[in-house]
Amino acid sequence: MQLTVLDPNNPAQDFPLACKALREPDGLLAVGGCLSQARLLNAYRHGIFPWYNPGEPILWWSPNPRLVLFPDKLLISHSLHKTLRKNIFSVTFDRAFNDVIAACANPRKEADGTWITDEIKVAYNQLHQAGFARSVEVWLGDELVGGLYGIAIGQVFFGESMFHTRTDASKVAFAVLVNRLNSWGYRLIDCQVHSNHLQSLGAEEISRDDFTSLLDRHCPAAALSSAWQPQ
Repeated sequence: MQLTVLDPNNPAQDFPLACKALREPDGLLAVGGCLSQARLLNAYRHGIFPWYNPGEPILWWSPNPRLVLFPDKLLISHSLHKTLRKNIFSVTFDRAFNDVIAACANPRKEADGTWITDEIKVAYNQLHQAGFARSVEVWLGDELVGGLYGIAIGQVFFGESMFHTRTDASKVAFAVLVNRLNSWGYRLIDCQVHSNHLQSLGAEEISRDDFTSLLDRHCPAAALSSAWQPQ
């Protein structure tokens, strides 16, 4: 199957249907386009996200199955419960978005380089300024030691990346966020692809068709978006 090539000068151009994505590599749907706000929001709304390496054209993905977490199904291990009860860390929202995405972009021990390019940072900072991209920060005193960022649309949070420099800091960020999202009326958290780390916290795989049906139901619905305030 030939991939759809997106016009970089037409951010309103429709994506192909997610069901048209390749099986190998799993979920590759389209190439090219741009990282404008309109293009990115349209992508997430239809279960599509960008992922590509530096020097490559933009690649758009919609894998099948999809890893998701329903906020009321969060699993917190005994050890994480202990960490949360100790109040070692403090957690904030939207206080240091640029620092979080920069930390997420740092190379990992298990991988070479990063997919979070300067172009990605600029695009998601613009989404943050527009109220769609959100961050969670975990602090040890005045030191940022963990966090995550993602996109909030309606009652869906699309997780993008997380980091930690202290044990359990990213798990604390995720657990606190999920509990808050549940209280704010969110119904779905997109975790994209399988991860043992997220599966241990209650994430599960569902079909792409079921995922896009949930987006159709929950993205247009209202959540308590005003709850996202820097703390």
